[in-house]
Amino acid sequence: MIDLRAKRAVVTGGTRGIGAATVDLFRRAGADAIAVARSTHGDLADPQVCRRAAASIGAPIHFLVVNHGIWLPEEVPLATMAPDQWRRTMAANLDSYFNVIQAFAPLIPEGGSIVLVASTAGQRGEAFHADYAASKGATISLTKSLAIEFAPRIRVNCVAPGWVDTAMCALPFAGGGRAAIEAGIPLRRVAAPEDIAGPIVFLCSGLARHITGEIVNVNGGSVLCG
Repeated sequence: MIDLRAKRAVVTGGTRGIGAATVDLFRRAGADAIAVARSTHGDLADPQVCRRAAASIGAPIHFLVVNHGIWLPEEVPLATMAPDQWRRTMAANLDSYFNVIQAFAPLIPEGGSIVLVASTAGQRGEAFHADYAASKGATISLTKSLAIEFAPRIRVNCVAPGWVDTAMCALPFAGGGRAAIEAGIPLRRVAAPEDIAGPIVFLCSGLARHITGEIVNVNGGSVLCG
């Protein structure tokens, strides 16, 4: 039902996890999907890296999915968090979003779509991961701001996943961790990357042509936000 033939998509963090699943789903819908990641293009916290990536790919980019980022699994209270950790998280999760959007937005034609990937942590906070939660809360606010700035030419939405079965979550899933986490999710399962890719591709498609500025929560019911 979603036909994206003759469309091009760029997905940051597109070589693994949610990003790789999104690239695959775009391709199955007929789009030309391009993965951009540290391993393929360099550190996206560097604006020159983003500008070079955009120049090498070129226009048009119909869909831009900004998905990359870090989450440090060790629990660290803000009172004892090293300034370097705070700055590293903000550079990877927020500064880089700024850089990517500045570099790629000029390549998006009228009718295009941007989807930012945040987290449930941006909706409710996350104790002992205040740096991550703050970066994702900012991503949610950025989505709403850009939805107005880019309207009516480009739609901007956000997907906020909960727990997802990716390598980033290996430590909290270890031992009995995964079972304990799933017990607290109403749907009683951790999402697969494909569960997040589906809403992302939907938001880029014509089926979502009247949706902009929205935060789509994909968390199995663990965080219910209006």
